[in-house]
Amino acid sequence: MKPGKTILVVDDEARIAEAVASFLVSRGYRVLTAETGTRALELLAVENIALVVLDLMLPDRPGEEVCRRIRAQSRVPVIMLTAKAGEDDLLAGLALGADDYVTKPFSLKALHARIEAVLRRSGDDLLPLTLKHAYRDGDLVVDFAQGTVFKKGERVALTPSEMRLLSVLIKYPGKVFTRAELIDTALGDEFDGYDRAVDTHIKNIRQKLEDNPRAPAYILTVHGLGYRFGGE
Repeated sequence: MKPGKTILVVDDEARIAEAVASFLVSRGYRVLTAETGTRALELLAVENIALVVLDLMLPDRPGEEVCRRIRAQSRVPVIMLTAKAGEDDLLAGLALGADDYVTKPFSLKALHARIEAVLRRSGDDLLPLTLKHAYRDGDLVVDFAQGTVFKKGERVALTPSEMRLLSVLIKYPGKVFTRAELIDTALGDEFDGYDRAVDTHIKNIRQKLEDNPRAPAYILTVHGLGYRFGGE
């Protein structure tokens, strides 16, 4: 049987991770596992992950932090898997951007059903179309891991917000983002302002990257909708 979509299971309890992985493989998924949040983020940077099953109690960093990091760069669906069963914990998890919340102990069949439901709701169009380490088109080179940008061989200084906006637009080639979607996907919890602030960030990026900011080649305006990346 050809493996289906890739699920990343993040849990430091080997027994649980192995049980979940084995069950999901039997249902046709390709499964990767990570014992730490750091390893999970590394895998997300290089693998085409369709969904993350994320434990909140990890040895190196809280699962909540991992979820925030994921949401800062991707809309890949996240199901939190945890022993934290309180209503406040559930609401806090959903507020961080989790798509669902499963408490331990749990049924493997029930978890599988939740995974299928979340994947149906999310749809392929919500997943990054490219998870490469860098973008290169000759003149423009963007290294996502290092957070660096070069135009015609010269370093371009972008602010953290500008870098996140540019990275998201590049990673979803052809997708038109509304301002609200860019705030949610690229800026997340760190954003504190009006949605029109996105226009200011885009204008600044164009001033730094475009040969002619009035006729941009990279970040294009789709009138009445938002912005999309126009590079090849």
